[in-house]
Amino acid sequence: KSINNAQVFNKAVKLSRTSQKAKGITILDFDDTLATSESLVKFTRPDGTTGTLTPEQYASNYQDMQDLGITFDFSEFNKVVKGKIAPLFQKALKLQGKFGPENMFVLTARPPQSQKAIFDFLKANGLNIPLKNITGLGNSTAEAKALWIADKAAKGYNDFYFADDALQNVQAVDNMLEQFDVKRKVQQAKVKF
Repeated sequence: KSINNAQVFNKAVKLSRTSQKAKGITILDFDDTLATSESLVKFTRPDGTTGTLTPEQYASNYQDMQDLGITFDFSEFNKVVKGKIAPLFQKALKLQGKFGPENMFVLTARPPQSQKAIFDFLKANGLNIPLKNITGLGNSTAEAKALWIADKAAKGYNDFYFADDALQNVQAVDNMLEQFDVKRKVQQAKVKF
């Protein structure tokens, strides 16, 4: 895996340093960025006690909790429970026209099985991202999102817009994109009450 990551990174660096036509991409997180839902993250402490977190609580605390040996269960995230549009949804509708829906992606820590539920929710609310452009990483680390984005740079994208509610994801992606000679805008989505 490390060798593959290094190869992707090297290809992205090489492509970013060659002059090429602008190729834009929009990448948006799902939970608390495009939508809010009542799906909860279940967790188990090393002593066997369990609990639940909202997506916002999870985004703020998962790194510290992982360091304590706490494990997470995302089974509720295979569906969108009582979904509502979130902070960047209206902006996403406008961005859909900038690079086109074929260059708009949803990148979420939810499991891959959530792809169809996310697609149905977005389509019902007017956002027409192709099903294949919805990626459930099944991995909540900031590194996973940054590496996925490095792969897009390796595929020739050189104008990035990225938004996520988790500050650590925004920082990791910004740090990754800083390594390449690409245009970038990264933004933290915040739920407004």
